[in-house]
Amino acid sequence: MTTETILIVALSGRMLAASAQRAGYCPLVVDCFADDDTLALSGAVEKLPSAFTCGFDERSLSDALHAIMSKAGVGPTSNPLIVLGAGFECEPEVIAALSREFRLCACDASVVSRSKDPVVLFPLLRDLGIVHPETRLDPPAPATEPWLSKRIGGSGGTHIFRYDARRKVRPNRYYQREVSGELISATSLIGSDGQAFAFTRSWLSPSDRHPFRFGGITGHVELDEDIEARIVDACVSLAPALALKGLVSFDFIVVGDEPHLIEVNPRPGASLDILDDASGTLFKAHLAAFTENEAVELLSREWRPHPQAAAYVYADRGELTVPDVAWPEWVSDRPPPGRVIPPHAPVVTVRALAEDPDTAEQVCRVRTREIADVLYQSSENQGKRPDECK
Repeated sequence: MTTETILIVALSGRMLAASAQRAGYCPLVVDCFADDDTLALSGAVEKLPSAFTCGFDERSLSDALHAIMSKAGVGPTSNPLIVLGAGFECEPEVIAALSREFRLCACDASVVSRSKDPVVLFPLLRDLGIVHPETRLDPPAPATEPWLSKRIGGSGGTHIFRYDARRKVRPNRYYQREVSGELISATSLIGSDGQAFAFTRSWLSPSDRHPFRFGGITGHVELDEDIEARIVDACVSLAPALALKGLVSFDFIVVGDEPHLIEVNPRPGASLDILDDASGTLFKAHLAAFTENEAVELLSREWRPHPQAAAYVYADRGELTVPDVAWPEWVSDRPPPGRVIPPHAPVVTVRALAEDPDTAEQVCRVRTREIADVLYQSSENQGKRPDECK
């Protein structure tokens, strides 16, 4: 087993750090939260909270990476591997800068740019015959059918709103006709030796301000054979056209028996939390896709996942002061005691392991309510006015 250090940068680095540690690496993490789990999992952590709202700045990120390398005793000439998670969808130039300094185990800047640019992606889907909702750059004319307004390069669902022609048009957005159905994602490992798939189902946790906010995810789900074949065909066609590599995800809405592709995420996504195994095989396979020639073969030989679900707990009852509690082992992304969480922001992640995906999801949904009750019933939050905890 290797003890090689590896750099990880993401809005939240805990998920990648956990998988890296399971795979035998020592992760050095730059993220926005530096929560207790990430600190425990990592050889060193640097916190860049401004990236959560403003994106990663090239200079600040470079300084943070060199700081954690210095803390861990990693020399500037060691040329370490670097893995990227969420947070670079709007910052391809930062990816390009990182690739000049580190060994990048991530889709390069041009791939990310093409995958997240609606001017490129949706005409490509049309040319490839891949079903997708009607998408446009200009605001649609008022109509009875609902349209969604999405931020270019957005992730997590909080950037999505129903378009209202009476409101001021926001910059850097595109518009997509709303379709309703089951949210299915295909997590794909793409290597030089082929392409492998696993499927997840997700659900929303809507709030008044963010009706399409991510709620949770369940995997490894079984799909109808015809629907699965259509999803796989779409992904197999699109992967080489975008030059995708490593762990990526393709998000679909299945309407009846027709999957509609709505987004491509050229990076490891939330599914890593529920599809990885005890040996960090998905992380190892992701690295192999960029450093070796047998990523898919490694996956087929070693990957041993169990049905799992994961969900976010949000501060939806008002501003929350994190109490000093004994967290259950199924809670991750634990903030330190005393940290103040603003209303509707994510607090922790809960997970559930079960015999089948449906049971795992049911348990997970119950656990989100249990943890919220514990947090808001603590002494730190009992003295707040009723309107602060509604």
